[in-house]
Order: sequence, then structure tokens, then C-alpha cells
Amino acid sequence: MISQGQCTQLKLDLLSNYFTSGSFKLALYGLSASLDSTTTAYTSIGEITGTGYTAGGKALVVIPPSADPVSNTAYVSFQPAVWTPASFSCIGGLIYNASTNDAVCVLSFGSVRTASNSFTVTFPTFAASTAIIRIN
Repeated sequence: MISQGQCTQLKLDLLSNYFTSGSFKLALYGLSASLDSTTTAYTSIGEITGTGYTAGGKALVVIPPSADPVSNTAYVSFQPAVWTPASFSCIGGLIYNASTNDAVCVLSFGSVRTASNSFTVTFPTFAASTAIIRIN
């Protein structure tokens, strides 16, 4: 039997090559920002300001890509991003490749989040069905 489809290894190689060759950041945005899946690059338009936040955002630590051959999914994620001290409000963020400024993923926090001491963005569980970035 032959079943046509993209190989899990290709997906893993694509993520591995991309996420091990650059540095990535998470920039935070307020209500005036306009970001969606058509966003192509980091922008300072609508980016927040506040105590503990630096324009361009925080560097992310990549969890090395992995793959699940059963679901034919490759995935990657990041360690939590923490701002301390922090005194600001935001509604979402943009993960981007800091080497090229290319957009990777837009995050919506669902509502305005306000930090008065510390602010943490925790990414979903690192698994084929839940990781923040998945190719399936």
C-alpha cells in the first residue's frame, strides 16, 4: 500500500533548520495594534511602552523542534517569557525572527492584561496537538 503525503521528517527538518538558525523575540502590543496572520514583519506600530519593557520585546529560548510520526506533526515552542519588573498593559504579542524581523506567530491574549510587578507569557504544552507552532 502507498499513501501519499508530506513526510514527518520534512516537517521536522523545516522547523529545525529555521528555529536553530536565528534568534527569536516576543514583542508585546496594545489596543492600537493591528496584527493577524497576514503580518509579515516586526513593527513598532502599536507596541507597548512601560516599566521593564524594551522596544522589540524579549528574547525567547527555543525548545528544540520535535515530531510525532503518528499524527504526522512537527512542532516547536519556547520557554516562558518573563518581564520583571513590569508595569504595563498589553493585549497580544508577535513572535518574530530577530535576525530578519520576519513574523512567525501572532498571539492574542483575549483581553487586556495588566502587569504591576511581573509579567509572564507561558506557551501551551509542548506536544504535537498543543505546541504553539505546529506543522501537520
